[in-house]
Amino acid sequence: MSAYLFAHFVGTESNANEEQIYFSVSTDGNTWTTLNGGAPVLTSNVGEKGVRDPYILRGEDGKFFIIATDLSIYNLGLTQGSNKWGYSQTNGSKNIVVWESSDLVNWSEASLVKVATDNAGCTWAPEAVYDAETDSYMVFWASKVSDDNYTVQRIYKSYTKDFVNFSEPEVYIDDVDISNIDTTIINDKGIYYRFTKNETNSSVTMMKSTSLSDGWKEVDTYKINGVPGNTVTGYEGPTIYKLNGENKWCLLLDYYSKSQGYKPFVTSDITKGEFTSATDFTFDAKYRHGTVMPITQAEYDALIAKYPVK
Repeated sequence: MSAYLFAHFVGTESNANEEQIYFSVSTDGNTWTTLNGGAPVLTSNVGEKGVRDPYILRGEDGKFFIIATDLSIYNLGLTQGSNKWGYSQTNGSKNIVVWESSDLVNWSEASLVKVATDNAGCTWAPEAVYDAETDSYMVFWASKVSDDNYTVQRIYKSYTKDFVNFSEPEVYIDDVDISNIDTTIINDKGIYYRFTKNETNSSVTMMKSTSLSDGWKEVDTYKINGVPGNTVTGYEGPTIYKLNGENKWCLLLDYYSKSQGYKPFVTSDITKGEFTSATDFTFDAKYRHGTVMPITQAEYDALIAKYPVK
């Protein structure tokens, strides 16, 4: 791997085009450039006609998948006004939007797949991770349900081998009276590290485990700029990636409370989780909740050829 692909959305829901799939690339993991002349690479024409929070995955068989939230806050604003966010959590889609590709440049049509429970009010920020224990992908997302009158967001999970057929959804993270959204997971040397936005406290937590299904414990040394990470507020949409050929990880957090898009934080020891602000990162636009995936030079060249920059 010699470069990176960032799948994300952009902006501040000021128009319907911002809530679609954008691709950005980098050769060093620090300097990012949006492809396709700054326009979306993929546009959803299914469900809510908008997508947010895309997750891109290199499958075990070499195929690529993008899964995303079936949601357009801009479109909801036209019908629900100031209640758009509240409405989206109690009357939103029970589906995720899925794309598939064999080469990153030629993608299938968008498909709508129901993964949430029948009584779910939303299906937010889906991500996936390969689970060797079950030889399948564990897909997870946040939902509110009618059982408790949509009181808190919980993280649910389901298993799939093909992103077409999914097992029955089940609760994955439930902190009783605390809402959790935006979970992301990375594996390093057999240890899983999980970052989740505590929606109640508006902070991002960090946990670790040797198993995806259980045994999760807080990383006691987790800090952001010297401050306990679970007390740093105003961020969401965590995504993390390891820099190619370096013993360094970058945690990107969407500074949604200040409408500033992603901010980078780095560490040289993922086991400790002591992150500090990075000053050498540049983004050519306001990137919003997405994911970064390492790619080869050939894949990078093909993306540049198919979706040129400005």
